[in-house]
Amino acid sequence: MAAFPGPDEADLVDALRRDPAWLPGLSIVAVDGAGLVIGHALLTRLRVGDAATTGDALALAPVAVAPEWQRRGVGELVVRAALTAAEEAGEKLVVVLGDPEYYGRFGFTPAGRHEVSGPFEVPEAYFQALPLAAYDGGPRGLCRYPEPFVGV
Repeated sequence: MAAFPGPDEADLVDALRRDPAWLPGLSIVAVDGAGLVIGHALLTRLRVGDAATTGDALALAPVAVAPEWQRRGVGELVVRAALTAAEEAGEKLVVVLGDPEYYGRFGFTPAGRHEVSGPFEVPEAYFQALPLAAYDGGPRGLCRYPEPFVGV
């Protein structure tokens, strides 16, 4: 909770843990020497496309780092570990809503380049996608996030 201005993101993680979109192997934490959690990156299942082109993808959110550990590489560490785990699991595509400068370092580009759109009204550069090794050109279309994201 300390990584964000309010409890919404922490509540989101709790709600996602109870949702069918939860993928336990794609919840990555970093701990300090005392075993305290200092960073977290979460990938959950989402659906992309309409009835004819529906497919699975992953949503990267939230990513959190304890304030005293920010700007020390912890966020990059947990995001890279999550993306590696997704790739090893044979996933095709990851989407994220966030700073293009930050997420660009991982290879994310505007999702529209992959014919993927988000349910959010944001500048195109902020809704991004990352095709993984198994990406075969799909899924394409509108992303449908799991229910717990609706209130955030």
